[in-house]
Amino acid sequence: MRKPIFILNGPNLNLLGQREPAIYGTTTLAEIEARCRAKAGALGYEVDFRQSNFEGELIESVHRARQEACGLVINPAGYSFTSVALLDALKMFDGPKIELHISNIHAREATYHHSLVSRAVTAVIAGLGADGYELAIQAMAGLVERA
Repeated sequence: MRKPIFILNGPNLNLLGQREPAIYGTTTLAEIEARCRAKAGALGYEVDFRQSNFEGELIESVHRARQEACGLVINPAGYSFTSVALLDALKMFDGPKIELHISNIHAREATYHHSLVSRAVTAVIAGLGADGYELAIQAMAGLVERA
């Protein structure tokens, strides 16, 4: 049996659908989770889908992924730009990692232009809205199968 793909979501993503819909859209995190499970299932994978507003919980999830996951998709949200601790945790995960952003962080305010997390990941997907999650799963399946 294959190990699952971990999908980690950072702070405030629990409010998707309500939070700044002009930037993040109207799709809820629960809807994204359902879409991820369906896409992964169609590719023969399961997902471990998590969200936390707390940096330490996300770090613990990355640590757990080291033992339990074949790959890791992470939308670190605001921690992308501030968390050296999350960056360090991601460096310790040996499998493929995809950083995901719903909005195009490079087209936004300068605060959002420099992701620390990007230094530790295999690939970055940004600006494709909620659809980015399904694309990340498709890409992750390919990365895992080629490894």
